[in-house]
Amino acid sequence: MTALDEIAFSLGIRDEVPNQILAKKLASSSDSEGIREIAEHLWDKNTNIQNDCIKVLYEVGENRPDLIEGYTEDFVKLLKSKNNRMVWGAMTAIATIARGNPSRLSPYIQDIINSTHSGSVITVDNGIKALAYIATASDENHRDVFPFLLDHLKSCRPKEVPQHAESTWPAVTTRNKDDFIKVLMNRLDDLTPTGISRVRKVIKQTQARL
Repeated sequence: MTALDEIAFSLGIRDEVPNQILAKKLASSSDSEGIREIAEHLWDKNTNIQNDCIKVLYEVGENRPDLIEGYTEDFVKLLKSKNNRMVWGAMTAIATIARGNPSRLSPYIQDIINSTHSGSVITVDNGIKALAYIATASDENHRDVFPFLLDHLKSCRPKEVPQHAESTWPAVTTRNKDDFIKVLMNRLDDLTPTGISRVRKVIKQTQARL
């Protein structure tokens, strides 16, 4: 049985459990051949197969981002897919790669920014995570990325502020922490009590550690 035989569509199952099981199996065994087979079918004519394959790959990335790094260019190309499931799935995979090896994404900063700017909720959530990690890879990356992250925090929906502040935090440095704190302070009036608590925690963390 090949890896493709174990995805949900091949098994005739309509939930994600087989894909999660397969991802765990591929990651734990470092099965590069199985992962390669799944990656090849990101471009399958059948959207159900595409959807299952992107799920498997970003689930692999959650545990072993090194095993999917080689398909970074595929994920970036999928950010322009007409299939929204593939777009946010690709960005989820990109976020796992960025966490493990942020410099690998350096050539694709603008593609990731563009998709984050215009994407669905899940795409944006993972795009912010990815960009924050990418910013840590070099001073040049930081200059290219951090202004976008700050602008996003200034203008995103109030309910997104706490999560995106937390996601942006890895990119905060001693040089920009005051700007970061100022943006968060200016958003407090927009937030619910729970949101205020989360954002104040980020502010406190920033003041204490940087």
